Amino acid sequence: MKFWEFKAKSASVGELMLYGEIASSTWWGDEVTPKQFKSDLDGLGDISQLDIYINSGGGDVFAGQAIHSMLKRHKANKTVYVDGLAASIASVIAMAGDKIIMPQNAMMMIHKAWTFGVGNAADFRKLADDMDKIDESIVAAYMGKTATEKEKIVEMMDAETWMTAEEAVNLGFADEIEESKQLAASLDGSFLMLNNQKFDMSKYKNPPKIAVLKNNVEEKPKPKEPSENVQYLWSLRKKLNNTL
Repeated sequence: MKFWEFKAKSASVGELMLYGEIASSTWWGDEVTPKQFKSDLDGLGDISQLDIYINSGGGDVFAGQAIHSMLKRHKANKTVYVDGLAASIASVIAMAGDKIIMPQNAMMMIHKAWTFGVGNAADFRKLADDMDKIDESIVAAYMGKTATEKEKIVEMMDAETWMTAEEAVNLGFADEIEESKQLAASLDGSFLMLNNQKFDMSKYKNPPKIAVLKNNVEEKPKPKEPSENVQYLWSLRKKLNNTL
């Protein structure tokens, strides 16, 4: 199942929607899926403008890196719109934009790549080395767009940094802030529903405080506390039961 959608808005303008998880399966060693993405991109024809809309918590790092490279190479002028959230590898894809626009109430998050593995000590040492190389490639993508120094980017990735639109612009991760968009958002425990996309905030080590999103997110109403009279009747009934 494809996690992207291309549309031809006109003969010269194309559109790419990247909503939800980036890749349901890894692109590592998969020659079919990347070719399909490129084929769909090429299918837009000789466009001069590509509008890219992102609302994603991230996903497969190899898929994200491949998408970033393909978009970066494309000759069209690329404008990226962060429709809510561009986190993890989705923020790397956003760096392919010639211009990145974030509504006032959108967010972007960067962090170090993570994975899981099995094997012996030698396997895990190699895995750690591989992860370091992946992080270097991610840093390079951010440096290619921002004017932020490498040491600062590495520090931000180590800390799992969540940026508001204003912070992203100040640090060079975005170019422009537009007026806040009406976001369909709600909280259900650790899950954030944002424009029909569900994000598990518990998987992040440093998720933003809900205060940051209070203008856009409504928590599910909590059950009302029983009135003092009802509480008194319950306590009286409990005492009576204990005496029977």
